Amino acid sequence: MQLKVKVIFVAHIQFQQVKKFYPNGFVAIDNLNLEIYDNEFLVLLGPSGCGKSTTLNMIAGLEDISEGTLSFNGQVINDVSPDKRDIAMVFQSYALYPHKTVYENIAFGLKMRKFSNSEIKVLVDDAARRLDITKLLDRRPGQLSGGQRQRVALGRAMVRRPSAFLMDEPLSNLDAALRISMRAEIKQLHQNMKTTFIYVTHDQAEALTLADRIVVMKDGQILQIGTPDEIYERPKNIFVASFLGVPQINLIEGNLREDRGELLFESACLRVNLTGLQPSNFSSASSAQVTLGIRAEDVLSLDAANAPETLTGKIKSILPIGSDQFLETRLSASDEKSYFFRVGKEYRNVIDGSFHFQLNRNRLHLFDTQTTLSLL
Repeated sequence: MQLKVKVIFVAHIQFQQVKKFYPNGFVAIDNLNLEIYDNEFLVLLGPSGCGKSTTLNMIAGLEDISEGTLSFNGQVINDVSPDKRDIAMVFQSYALYPHKTVYENIAFGLKMRKFSNSEIKVLVDDAARRLDITKLLDRRPGQLSGGQRQRVALGRAMVRRPSAFLMDEPLSNLDAALRISMRAEIKQLHQNMKTTFIYVTHDQAEALTLADRIVVMKDGQILQIGTPDEIYERPKNIFVASFLGVPQINLIEGNLREDRGELLFESACLRVNLTGLQPSNFSSASSAQVTLGIRAEDVLSLDAANAPETLTGKIKSILPIGSDQFLETRLSASDEKSYFFRVGKEYRNVIDGSFHFQLNRNRLHLFDTQTTLSLL
């Protein structure tokens, strides 16, 4: 039963042991504990089906909560109707009325709330000015580009002056160049409005660009919460490490052992001295199965394999991406897996040639192969 209450303003949002499951037994959200702070830009990041949109819909009141509590400013709002929550939502599909003008689309929610025509005009004109769509107010959605329709959807949300914005994959229908420019506009909008933004995406570039904090989700659970730098530089497990970064982090399975006071990682293609890095939960009594993580940018090219922690192999292809260039490599003839490393332009036209890289030991990642958890 939904309660009849006054509008609840949002400053602090808290999930406590929240679960969402369906009659068929599917668990969409499993024991969610999360605090969202006033005025922050929080991004819910993960693959399709991880529960991020369900989490957003529970905040909006569009999904019921099966167990646990959701609170705004310490007040439990599980049964509070969506119209009593001081939030605005921007959908992936824009959800604009095709037969209404841009002005009428932006003004629609205000009319439903019985604002006067003069108040509506002031608010719509202000939103249009902020979003640079004043010249579009007399047009209809069918006469607009994808980016313009997205701005109208943002205007319809911001005109209400909500205390929290919820955005569900708002840029996924736009082309790559327009997504980049819209990211900058959304970031600027957040800074100007000084209110809470909760943003759902599967695009790690959007998350790293926009977020104050990122929540990485998988299978209805939170795997890690942190700033973009924390998530990228110190991933808590292999999934998080692999989900962020283009190209994906290189993962090499091997063993960790102690030898005459030195801590060594050894695989079929690589031997690295990890002495001094102090991996957690490592027992020197036996060899441990571990996975070494190397990001594409964390190598230094060498003329020959004469330095410690040297990685060698054959170049399979060269992938220029703007000012960067990446090598697709094989580390051994018996390993068909591809590994990617960022290099300078000197590696042009050397397909099937050899490479020699020195690893940046201070930027290596080490994971328990069985649990997938970070050891550093």
